[in-house]
Amino acid sequence: MKVAFEIRGYVDEPSLKVHREHVLAMTLRPGSMEMGVRRSAMRRITFDAGLMGLCPPQFELWIGSCDMAHLTMSISDAALMAASDGAGGQVELRPECELVDARLRALAMAVDVEWTAGFPSGRLFLDSVEQALAIALVVGYAVRDYPVRTYRGGLGPARLRRVKELVHAKLEDELTLSALAASVGLSTAHFSEMFRRSTGETPHQFVLRCRVERAKTMLRAPEVRVLDVAVACGFKTQQHFARVFRGHCGSSPTAYRRQLLD
Repeated sequence: MKVAFEIRGYVDEPSLKVHREHVLAMTLRPGSMEMGVRRSAMRRITFDAGLMGLCPPQFELWIGSCDMAHLTMSISDAALMAASDGAGGQVELRPECELVDARLRALAMAVDVEWTAGFPSGRLFLDSVEQALAIALVVGYAVRDYPVRTYRGGLGPARLRRVKELVHAKLEDELTLSALAASVGLSTAHFSEMFRRSTGETPHQFVLRCRVERAKTMLRAPEVRVLDVAVACGFKTQQHFARVFRGHCGSSPTAYRRQLLD
């Protein structure tokens, strides 16, 4: 999923915008924008914060002056097809200019928080959000009904062990949802649901917990710097490491180490 922050401001001439993938945009602060499917039929629309728009691929939209900031998220065809049980061909979503959807907004807000922080959670977080967005979009905004698979049970012991071994082997690297799913021969949507049923956690939650557990072990060595622990456990910044660690353990890494050594 590609994410961008956009604000146009005043423009002398409107421009034609055509996206290559489905794009979901959310207004970050109230404002207005000139827009229309034809240049001769443009109108100014006022957007409240949190209002969203959905543009399918090759959908032509004329954009003029704008005094609002918005976050745009591209949803890949692969994510939409995985969410629609491997529908033949591309999944087609209908365009929406003034979309109100609490679930989509909550997911977009999570992306905005991540974007503002500099994407410290990595690729796996965005992959997971994209898959959740794809499922919600297929269910609510597809031009025709697509089957959305329901899953029973969870991953078998051998598959679950394979995933866990991969996570522990690559814990300091950039893990992706597609790599985890491929390790057990499943689509990303199928894998995410089966993994959650098996463990009670999403893949992203599981990876974070494993990273914190490794960090707790490494913090027992007083000579290892906290920054080195963060890097060895796959955290991009010491600040993100401290925030995640506190959320799991109730104290900062430094405080946790102090308690161990006292």
